[in-house]
Amino acid sequence: MPNREADLARPRERKGGDVQPVTKGVMREVKIPNADRDWHPIARRLWDSLKTSGQADFYQNSDWAFAYSLCEDLSVYKKSGKRSGQMLQTIYSAFERLLVAEGDRRRVRIELHEPEPEEQSAAVLAIDDYKRALGVVKD
Repeated sequence: MPNREADLARPRERKGGDVQPVTKGVMREVKIPNADRDWHPIARRLWDSLKTSGQADFYQNSDWAFAYSLCEDLSVYKKSGKRSGQMLQTIYSAFERLLVAEGDRRRVRIELHEPEPEEQSAAVLAIDDYKRALGVVKD
């Protein structure tokens, strides 16, 4: 598993010098489908966690459709009387494509960080200082 960017002494560079350009597209509006009420509790918990996890910032409708299909498959597997370790491994491997686990995200250099605390802008602080100097607002 690659190190986090902050753990490196210097930025990562591609060997050979040339950095490949990135083709960019426009993110579309996303509608997250509702989970099936009949899913196994583990599949439902996984679905709910996908909706609140940071990697969902990168999901488009096709990603949600793929995740829905995988959760459906996981639910059928968990509810079936006959289980196969190979089938479970296949389902879990498919979740790697959605970057569900931190190790999967690190491999493609996506790192989720704690949000920075919101600070008041300098303009708001200056206005507050001015009001205090005028005696309009007390500390």
